[in-house]
Amino acid sequence: MPDLPLTGERTMPGIWHETYWFARHVVGYDWAAGLLAAELAGPTRTAPPPRVLDAGCGEGYGAQSLYDSLGAEATVVGVDYDAAAAAHAAATYPGVRVVRGNLVQLPFADRAFGAVVSLQTIEHLWNQPAFVAECARVTEPGGLLAWSTPNHLTFPPGNICHARELTAPELRALVERFGPDLELVTMTGLRHGPRIEAWERRHGDLVKAQLAHGPAAWSAELATFVTSLTAADFVLSEDDLDSSLDLLVHVRVRG
Repeated sequence: MPDLPLTGERTMPGIWHETYWFARHVVGYDWAAGLLAAELAGPTRTAPPPRVLDAGCGEGYGAQSLYDSLGAEATVVGVDYDAAAAAHAAATYPGVRVVRGNLVQLPFADRAFGAVVSLQTIEHLWNQPAFVAECARVTEPGGLLAWSTPNHLTFPPGNICHARELTAPELRALVERFGPDLELVTMTGLRHGPRIEAWERRHGDLVKAQLAHGPAAWSAELATFVTSLTAADFVLSEDDLDSSLDLLVHVRVRG
């Protein structure tokens, strides 16, 4: 993707050594799509077609997957502050309307969307409460918010692109400070599934193995295993959130 540099922070489809991170992100979008299908696009729905915002859409593959899951009547808008990412997403994914904008000053009217999805984004923001407030502002009463973020307790330290990583209690507290406006429905943790766990019993921590050396120096066994991974190699559970890799939170905007 010559128009969109690989920064090490933005994952993209079709890059072999990014397969682990890409699959881990896809799990989040599949989870969000399931929530949207249940609440915005059910068979008995008589309201207008769903309008969904992907806040921090990056390369755009996730916003397109939401559009594909909801159907052609849905409107999916992606917003990203990075000009190159917004331009790439607009050119690459025809199902998505893309806007360049600031996530703590969203360029949309009040109650413009039925849902806001924002995955692996909030940790990049200096003013996280302002972002939460903006998500609530642009979502209609009864609408849903679906966010994910790496768990600070398990994510490798030292990422200079992350302004503030969160633990499960900190993420819960961030939502609950908007108690009059938001209701936390569920918090879920993402973790490795059985196939990755089996690999780690033989070889050690998979994330550390990938970060220890550049992809050119990976063993053939590591490279083969990483490129074989899919979203099915991760599981979601509401148990033991402190040991999870990513935190996923489902919030409802109060009416």
